[in-house]
Amino acid sequence: MPKFTLTGTGKIKRKHAFHSHILTKKTKKQKRNLCHSGLVDAANITQVKELLCMR
Repeated sequence: MPKFTLTGTGKIKRKHAFHSHILTKKTKKQKRNLCHSGLVDAANITQVKELLCMR
């Protein structure tokens, strides 16, 4: 699954980091909250679009 996906309204969804390995020292709550996806912050949208060649 790609790290970034576009929503229907044009917003950019993102995955959380730190959920792929070394999970034994992380609490259940931490791992559960890292599973959910979020939206890219408004301050970073232009940078992410530039990196993804989505001008």
